[in-house]
Amino acid sequence: MDYMEQALSLAKLALGQASPNPAVGAVVVKNGEVVGQGYTQPAGCHHAEVLALEQAGEQARGGALYVTLEPCCHHGRTPPCTQAIIAAGISEVHMAMLDPNPLVSGRGKKELERAGIRLSVGEHEQEAKRINEAYTKFITTGIPFVTAKFAVSLDGKIATRSGDSKWISGEEARKQVHSLRYTNDAIMVGLNTVLTDDPLLTSRCCGGRGGTARKQPLRVVVDNKGRTPPDARLFTKPGRTLLALGRQVTGEEAKAFAAVEAELLELPSTEGLVDLKKLLKALAEREITSVLVEGGGILLGSLFDDGLVDKVIVFIAPIIIGGREAKTAVSGQGIDRIADSLKLQDVTVERFGEDLMVSGYVRREECLPALSQR
Repeated sequence: MDYMEQALSLAKLALGQASPNPAVGAVVVKNGEVVGQGYTQPAGCHHAEVLALEQAGEQARGGALYVTLEPCCHHGRTPPCTQAIIAAGISEVHMAMLDPNPLVSGRGKKELERAGIRLSVGEHEQEAKRINEAYTKFITTGIPFVTAKFAVSLDGKIATRSGDSKWISGEEARKQVHSLRYTNDAIMVGLNTVLTDDPLLTSRCCGGRGGTARKQPLRVVVDNKGRTPPDARLFTKPGRTLLALGRQVTGEEAKAFAAVEAELLELPSTEGLVDLKKLLKALAEREITSVLVEGGGILLGSLFDDGLVDKVIVFIAPIIIGGREAKTAVSGQGIDRIADSLKLQDVTVERFGEDLMVSGYVRREECLPALSQR
């Protein structure tokens, strides 16, 4: 049995629920048998290692621990996991990757080595890094991981010339979108998406029988001029909503949005566009580690123009819409030459019903101030 693979499967269960902590899975093995397992609980609760050790009890002594991330060695919201591992009498630890958090990176490993525990690092490392890609960016840059998501026809349209967009993608693709929402801390849309579609922007998965998920992502509306109606559906329960404005709020507006329990964030704007870099920093201050941007074209175009997108997920439906006035997914300034086009790497293609999902990572190097959070 591949015990690290089992630990990675457990880590995936924590995605979207453990933030701002990383999603970690842990398995304790004794005499070839799994005697304990766990994954990271919501912030302030037990880490994966502690849960696995508690389940193993005395059987952990002399056993092996398989964990997807280097155990923490400092006091945060919870005590250090390294101390729990040493106290439990674990004889060897297999970790998929080191923790990029400057407070931990390599230090947890050294603490376990000093205690005489045998260590192995790097099993399924790439998969472990993929699971915690948002945490890694957040903890090393202080900026959330941004995924641009949109659905298009074969000819690259997101709506007809009349603005109709329901539904370009099929039911299976839409189910996958709800899974993406579930694993992200926030969903971001522009004003036109709210006015045109009046979306709920909730995650309707993992709540049992197709119901609404228990933990909802923060809904973020980018509205430079403040034209979002207070009776929009995204202000309804469950979930919280933040309205990012490019101007000062009037007293009447503040009262109206307070009535629907919306948070208002006033930001500087340039050429009619909210400062998206400052918006992302403000979200990071709220411990938002990942943002799923669902449109529309103006918002996505601005994010691409500013180099703020980390990952792209596109659902391609086998339909043709046509029309010179039909909307495209990404507007903004764009580029003049194909040679300067934004390129993706690690591209994957999956099928959901009749639709294809193409995903990949933006090729870009960033050097931003670090923020320690775990």
